[in-house]
Amino acid sequence: MTAAAVAITVTTGDGSTPVPTASPPASNAPKEATSRGRIASGVPVGYLRTAAGAKAAAANYTIVHGSSSFLADAKARHQAVKVMATRGAASTAIKEADQTAKQASSDLRGDNPKLNPWKAIARTGVLSAHTLAFDIHKATIRLWTTTVRGNAAGHATPKAAFRSLTVNLVWEDDDWKLSSSSDSSGLVAPIDVRQATNVTSDFADYIPGEAADAILSGTSGTDGFPAPYERTEQGARAAATSTVTFWGDPRFFTDTDWRHRMLKDAVAPTALSTLTSDADSTAQLVTENRSLGEDGKTADGGLLVTRTATLATRAVSYSDQATSIELWTASVGGVAGKDETQQPQIAFLRMTVDLTWTGGTWKATAVTPSEPLVPSPPAAEQVAPASRFAEVGGVTDAPPTA
Repeated sequence: MTAAAVAITVTTGDGSTPVPTASPPASNAPKEATSRGRIASGVPVGYLRTAAGAKAAAANYTIVHGSSSFLADAKARHQAVKVMATRGAASTAIKEADQTAKQASSDLRGDNPKLNPWKAIARTGVLSAHTLAFDIHKATIRLWTTTVRGNAAGHATPKAAFRSLTVNLVWEDDDWKLSSSSDSSGLVAPIDVRQATNVTSDFADYIPGEAADAILSGTSGTDGFPAPYERTEQGARAAATSTVTFWGDPRFFTDTDWRHRMLKDAVAPTALSTLTSDADSTAQLVTENRSLGEDGKTADGGLLVTRTATLATRAVSYSDQATSIELWTASVGGVAGKDETQQPQIAFLRMTVDLTWTGGTWKATAVTPSEPLVPSPPAAEQVAPASRFAEVGGVTDAPPTA
């Protein structure tokens, strides 16, 4: 989870964990700029022919499939499928997409008699992505996602759900294309008991036109961290998305060397000492409260599981020198093991990432939590036992960066 969300879901006590609000320097080695975030018919395209590129394609295609424009607009949906799917799979994929949209229509309507697509809430966050198989011709990726669907009008609060998806991709026309996919109910994490469900109108900032889905690329530089971002609002949104992803990585809490290298890469040079101090204090608090060893496990073998998914982003302010991005996030944190009292839980937070343009890319200067934005819990779905979350808690299960 983000270090800020740790106060709600990973630590115990009153939630007063120090929150990093600072900013460190870029890594010394320059990174090659790489184009990312190209869009065709509402679909991100142009992936690297790598496992990380395949992960990003699988994640983006899943996010698009869960978006309000895809579910509520048949023309946009059919155009998007033609971009995503292989030539041989497009016809079948369109039929499947139409069926999915039909099933989702009641969720997007809420308790309104008719669906108003401009008030629809349909967001998907990718909590984990695991590469089941990969070569340069095809890939199979398993995703664990959370979705929020509903409507910002009426009285029925949008509902959360969890899905597990297996996405099969083929390299065609110099890009990763969808050949088939299957989905089922995913691991259900309970919403943290300290988070109350919001009223319907609170979700108005995340209707279509007010916020955008996250766009993931998996593009990295020579140091393993993201390549430079473009000097655009979309580039700033991407940098903010990767920032909260890193703050929610289990290595943030258990691997001091990784944490310090990440901070030097992700944050502006002006506050390295402050942010490092805050981050180290948060990590120490988590490891002590959870009784974790250096391997990120408890004495009885329980594994620390932390993940942060971005459900949507919106620009609070933007210039080509400084920007402030608000992200609606879903952060899971806890221990996968025998002790059900440490059961991983999910917290829904709005996070603000302030960024500055420095060293040829966007760097964070502050990461600050604001008011939660909490949907209704999954209806009639049983919470998964704590031990099951080990399936999504490993380093190889990390979602792609933006």
